[in-house]
Amino acid sequence: MITLQDIQSAHDRIRHAVTRTPVMTSHAVDEMAGCRVFFKCENFQKVGAFKFRGAYNAVSQLTEAEKQQGVIAHSSGNHAQALALASSMLGVKAVIVMPRNSSKVKIEATRGYGAEVVFCAPTLESRTTTTQKLIAEHGYVLIHPYNDPRVIAGAGTAALELIEEIGCVDYLFVPVGGGGLLSGSSIAVKGRCGKSKVIGVEPKNADDAYRSFRAKKLQPSVDPQTIADGLRTSLGETGFKIILQNVDDIMTVTEAEIIAAMRILWERMKLVVEPSGAVPLAGVLAAHERVRAAKIGVILSGGNVDLDGMFREYELSIVK
Repeated sequence: MITLQDIQSAHDRIRHAVTRTPVMTSHAVDEMAGCRVFFKCENFQKVGAFKFRGAYNAVSQLTEAEKQQGVIAHSSGNHAQALALASSMLGVKAVIVMPRNSSKVKIEATRGYGAEVVFCAPTLESRTTTTQKLIAEHGYVLIHPYNDPRVIAGAGTAALELIEEIGCVDYLFVPVGGGGLLSGSSIAVKGRCGKSKVIGVEPKNADDAYRSFRAKKLQPSVDPQTIADGLRTSLGETGFKIILQNVDDIMTVTEAEIIAAMRILWERMKLVVEPSGAVPLAGVLAAHERVRAAKIGVILSGGNVDLDGMFREYELSIVK
């Protein structure tokens, strides 16, 4: 099992490479939520997401022989970019299997960081089988986006930094997709602040973690149609075991609540945050009676938004 010491060691290992992202507050958001909210802004992290922490921690621990083999992962976007950049920085070849419906901006960024992109069907089965086939053919080393203890430990360093900066919180709200960030954050926070409550937040349209948490058994992800594309992935076994031990609750939010939270972050705090990153704020706002007057930590997990549609509308308005 991953421990607080593992996360502290990961932080020591990666601190020279990662950005120590700012913690920001907003009086307007505090008024809306009825509590004090502290945002750990991983949208300012390298590649625009917390994923760089785990990817760099994992690749940096490979043996020289493994580095020569190259690495591979399947990802809809943020882990793809993170592993591509971490591998480039450490001189390792990276191959990323991406669903065909991945965000265009994330595909282009992954290639821009130097990785080879291989497309697959937008299902977990296709992602897994395509990845395993390439491993069998080329001997690549798998760096799983969330089911890898090294990745989980790296992800937990964001929450560790938050606690170091602002002290213990009453609640920490974290988005949950594969469970790497939530499980790593729970270890960091519970290890430093035993009384803090950790809340995972998930789209209602992609609620396998919510169902799994209540059943105490992994439940299948069923056609997750959500704007929060980074949270469409299924909950992983490694993270789930940690979540059952450390996480106090998992709640769901609607698509309308996610969009509203993203709009608040953009308009009130001038923070470009992707839908997945806005999910925990949506949770805070939905749980406002439960957390009233509390000290809240929120992990804004990423800021990789595909702006093509927005700018296309502006361009069309200019033409008109």
